[in-house]
Amino acid sequence: MSTQVAAAKHKKYRGEHSMGWIPYLFVLPNLLIFSIFIVIPTIIGFVYSFHEYDGLNPMKFVGIANYKEIFMDSEFWGTLGKTARYALIVVPSIYCVSLAVAMMLIQPFKAKGLFRSIFYWPTMISYIIVGLTWKWIFGDFGIMNYALSVFGAGPIEFMSNPLFANLSVIIATVWSRLGFFMVIFMAGLQAIPTDFYEAARLDGASKLRVFRSITLPLLKPTTVLVIMLSMIDAFKAYPLLFALTGGGPGKETTYIVQYIYETGFAKQELGMASAMSVVLFVLICLFTAVQNKLSKGGED
Repeated sequence: MSTQVAAAKHKKYRGEHSMGWIPYLFVLPNLLIFSIFIVIPTIIGFVYSFHEYDGLNPMKFVGIANYKEIFMDSEFWGTLGKTARYALIVVPSIYCVSLAVAMMLIQPFKAKGLFRSIFYWPTMISYIIVGLTWKWIFGDFGIMNYALSVFGAGPIEFMSNPLFANLSVIIATVWSRLGFFMVIFMAGLQAIPTDFYEAARLDGASKLRVFRSITLPLLKPTTVLVIMLSMIDAFKAYPLLFALTGGGPGKETTYIVQYIYETGFAKQELGMASAMSVVLFVLICLFTAVQNKLSKGGED
C-alpha cells in the first residue's frame, strides 16, 4: 500500500514539474519584445560608444576617445544643466499637484469617477499631440493670446521669450503626467489604515497635523516611487518639448535627449551620441541609487 502511495506521489510530482515551463511561455512574448527593443539596442549602443561611426561608413574603434570628448564638451554639460533645472522644477510640481488631486479624489462625492477620468485622460495622449495642443494654446496666434486680445491686453510671445517658453514646457509636462502619478498616489493613500485617522480625530488633531504626522510618513514608499519615476521622465523628456517649442527659442529648451538626438542624426556622430546616452544612463542609475539609499528603499 505504501509503495502505491509513494508511486502516486512520484507521478504527481513528475506531472507538476513537467508543466513548470508553461508560465515561462506566457511571459515569452514580453521577454522577446523587451529584448529586441531594449536589451539588444542598449548593447549595440554601448558598443557604438567606443567607435567613430556615422551610420554609413565602417566603424572605427577609438576606445574611450568619445567619452574624453564628452567631458570637454561644454554644450553637453550646459544642456545637462538645463535638463537638471527643468527636472528640479517639474518633479516637485508634479508631486504636489498630483498628491493634492489624489487626496481630493479619494473623498466620497458624486461623479467621482468622472473627475478621475478627466484628470487621467491626458496620460493616454501621445506626447506629440500634447505638445501640439499646448502650442495651439501658447502660440503667437494661439488661444491664450486671443483671450488676452479680447480683454485688450497685448500678446505675449510665449514661444519667443525664454522665461515663458520654459513655463509653457513645465505647464504642459505637469498637465500630461498628472493623471499617471495621481493614480499612484491614490493607491498609496487608500492603503493607509483608517485606524490612524480615527485615532487622530479622537485626539483632536488638526488636518494639517494629520497630514504631516500620518499621511506623509506612511506615504513614504509611494513618494519615493513618484519622485524616482518623475525624475527619470524629466531627464528623458523629448517628444513633448520638440512638438511644443522645437528646442527654442534658440537652445533654451533643448534638453539632453534632444541634444543626443541632434548629435547622432543631424551631425551623424552615432558613436558620440551613443557615448552621451551611456553617460546619461549612468547618471540616472546613480540618482536612483542615491534616492534609494537616502530613503532606505522607501521604508523606515
